[in-house]
Amino acid sequence: MDLQAMRREYGLGSLHREQLFASPVEQFEHWMKHAIDSGVLTDPTAMTVATVNAEGVPSQRIVLLKGYNEQGFCFYTNKNSHKGDDIRGNSQVSLHFAWLALERQVSIAGKAVELSDEENDAYFHSRPKESQVAALASQQSRPVDSRDVLESHYQALLKEYADTEVPRPRHWGGYRVIPDTFEFWQGGKHRLHDRYQYTRDGDGWRITRLQP
Repeated sequence: MDLQAMRREYGLGSLHREQLFASPVEQFEHWMKHAIDSGVLTDPTAMTVATVNAEGVPSQRIVLLKGYNEQGFCFYTNKNSHKGDDIRGNSQVSLHFAWLALERQVSIAGKAVELSDEENDAYFHSRPKESQVAALASQQSRPVDSRDVLESHYQALLKEYADTEVPRPRHWGGYRVIPDTFEFWQGGKHRLHDRYQYTRDGDGWRITRLQP
C-alpha cells in the first residue's frame, strides 16, 4: 500500500476568532451539539484518554464522556485498570475528540480527580443491569486464561443478582478532568488548519491562535 499517496482536501469550514465563545466549555458544548446533531458520527461522545505511568510511558484508550460542566469532564472506569494505575501515579491526563467526519478535533489537558461515592453510585445504578454485572465480573486490564472463563464468571454473577441489586464494586467509579488547556482544531484548505488554544488566565481564559 502506498500510504504516502493517500490524501484529501479539508474544506467543510473555517474557524475565526470572532466565532469563539469566551468560555471553552461553551465552545465545546456548541461543537458537541453539532457533532450529535450532524448524524454522521457513530459515537460523538467517544474520546481518547491519554495517561502516563511512573516510568514516563504513555498509553491511550477510548472511553465515553459521561458529563461535563465548568468544573470538568467526567468518565467512569475500573480504577484498578491500566488507566487507573497511571492516574494514581500521575493525575495529569489528556482527552481528545476526533470528529474526523466534521474535520474537527478537540484536545483537553488537565488533572483527573476522583468523583464522590454518591456520584459513582448514581451513575452505576443508572446503567443496564447487564453492564453493572460486567463491571463486577471484569478485573479490567488483568490477564485471563480465555473468553470462556470470563463468560462463565459473568453468567454466574447474572444468576446471583437476577433478583437483587448489583453492588457497585469499590474499585469502580469516575474521574473528573479539571481542564487547564483546550485546543479547538478545524480542518483548512491546503493544510492551513485553524487552531485555537484556551489557557487558564486567572479566573478567565486566554485565547491564542496557533499555527497549523
